[in-house]
Amino acid sequence: MRTTIVTGSAGFIGSSVCIKILEKGERVIGIDNHNDYYDPKIKEARYERLKKFSNYEHFRIDLSDQKNLEEIFKNYKIQVVVNLAAQAGVRYSIEKPLAYINSNIVGFANILENCRKYKIEHLVYASTSSVYGANTQMPFSEHDSANHPLSVYAASKKSNELMAHAYSHLFKLPTTGLRFFTVYGPWGRPDMALFKFTKSILNEKSIDVFNNGNHTRDFTYIDDIVEGLIKTLDYPPKSNSNWNSFKPDPATSKAPWRIYNIGNNKPVKLMDYIDALEKALGKKAKLNFLPLQPGDVPDTFASVKNLNDEFDYKPSTSVVDGVYNFVKWYKDYYQDEK
Repeated sequence: MRTTIVTGSAGFIGSSVCIKILEKGERVIGIDNHNDYYDPKIKEARYERLKKFSNYEHFRIDLSDQKNLEEIFKNYKIQVVVNLAAQAGVRYSIEKPLAYINSNIVGFANILENCRKYKIEHLVYASTSSVYGANTQMPFSEHDSANHPLSVYAASKKSNELMAHAYSHLFKLPTTGLRFFTVYGPWGRPDMALFKFTKSILNEKSIDVFNNGNHTRDFTYIDDIVEGLIKTLDYPPKSNSNWNSFKPDPATSKAPWRIYNIGNNKPVKLMDYIDALEKALGKKAKLNFLPLQPGDVPDTFASVKNLNDEFDYKPSTSVVDGVYNFVKWYKDYYQDEK
């Protein structure tokens, strides 16, 4: 039976990835610090979904706690690591940049070092579409430069990609980085727009619409994200024998290292997203239009050709269906709240 560590196991994406692996009958070691960046109650509720599996074990530690982290690697025969634990949020990184350095860089360095030391077969880790930053060439391609991040959050995730490459090169550690594009759906993060919009609309409060509503986002439903991630686990990257050091491809390497976009490949206007939410709720939103927020990019659009060609990744959930599913879950989860 394969054993996989999933960090951020009480998180939005992490808990769903755990369930998918556990349902296959494989063993999962979950790691999460249950911090209070957003309401820990939903993290506890996600954890409750995992506890019913006998092939699941859970550890409440921070990735910056190298001593206890190494104890887990040492005590279990781990084959694969999925690193989803991170301090998330573009806007929060403007207020608390050092939190991102500690969690996303120090924590990730500890993951890499344990993967090296304990000869992990494959490390899959979360990156973000935010790394594209000032790049406006659409759709965003992994083969284009992503060297101008606009937030500390994006810079920390780009750093993860570079750190992973160094370990892949030096120690032949196979690493796969997945650049997530605006993930949404049931069991999501309360700090994200869909949660905030839904709560405000239901409570007859206005919602803040940044960039005067002129954003487009490649909204990607949680089930499609999980499907794509799971597809990569069994296929550690290999050296690209055609890699040209005179014209270096940012997505591949002579090292066993790979970067993929994982998105819906169908950007949606923010106002259409809000319209889908209004219809799912059966209520109109009160809109408070505001300028572009510092650190935000106006548009995102994922090319997923590489993930499709190599893993037959085909996201299938429309925003209308995805938002409807979220609203149904939200009303059920918060049914006892006024």
